Amino acid sequence: MKDAEFPTSQHYQPQLAIQDDEIDLRELFAAIWRGKWLVITCTAFFAIASVAIALYLPNIYKSEVLLAPAEQQQQGGIAGLAGQFGGLASLAGINLGGGSTDKTTLALQVLQSREFIGNFIDKHQILVPLMAAKGWNRDTDSLIWDTDVYNPENKTWVRKVKPPFQPKPSAQEAYKEFTKNILSSSQDKETGMVTVSVSFYSPEMSQQWATWLVKDLNDVMRQRDMAEAKKSIQYLDEQINKTNLTDLRTMLYQLVEQQTKTLMFAEVRDEYVFKTVDPAIVPEEKDKPKRALICVLGTLLGGMLGVMIVLVRHFSRKS
Repeated sequence: MKDAEFPTSQHYQPQLAIQDDEIDLRELFAAIWRGKWLVITCTAFFAIASVAIALYLPNIYKSEVLLAPAEQQQQGGIAGLAGQFGGLASLAGINLGGGSTDKTTLALQVLQSREFIGNFIDKHQILVPLMAAKGWNRDTDSLIWDTDVYNPENKTWVRKVKPPFQPKPSAQEAYKEFTKNILSSSQDKETGMVTVSVSFYSPEMSQQWATWLVKDLNDVMRQRDMAEAKKSIQYLDEQINKTNLTDLRTMLYQLVEQQTKTLMFAEVRDEYVFKTVDPAIVPEEKDKPKRALICVLGTLLGGMLGVMIVLVRHFSRKS
């Protein structure tokens, strides 16, 4: 008779692991229950703090304007007939270039540029509200000033900063504040529509700034194209006088005609690059902060932190 085979210790390992897991879960729940007052206190503290922070944060209003590109794509000045007459022009020593320019993409890049934003801030005199305001009073329809930064009574900058900064904010500081917290733009890839939005304490100012931005952007792009067209016409006139080739002169005259059309459209169209589909309006409701979300997340964070503290204390004592 063979000896009875007894299960080795390996057969007991899964069952022991399950038992250990059950004991660990019970131990965790028991530890949390013993430290429930610490969890409750921590949760309550974070809940009260999150409510205080949510009430302290000022309202931010967003005004948006929906734009449609006036022209999706326009051939560059002298490159208009480059593909057709490129070989002939090269024989005459004329470089017509090539390629095309996406005016919508270029305009959006100009909108975010330092030069455009700096000129916009200077032109409309918005440096003080941009850098010194900290809220808006609905009853008086006036901005609330940060007196540690700006003194509205004598209209002087009083903020304390370290060199190389000065009490009056520099153009670089204003640019960073405007592009980071005020201005945002996006383009729908499917429809090509462009949305420009401005977020600020005052709903009237957010609407006004959004309207000014679109108008100034159209003006800047129009002036750029007019200057380029005038230079192109001058260059083409010089090339016409230098060549005796009939076909090449015909091509150059066609290019002059194109540039003349560009000048004409630039002078007669106010909405040169973007056409306003839906203008900016004065928002009635705030865009942020999301006070309810801040309170919920703060409360959850407090509860999780309380549980973590209880478990760390429990296992540190056990070890």
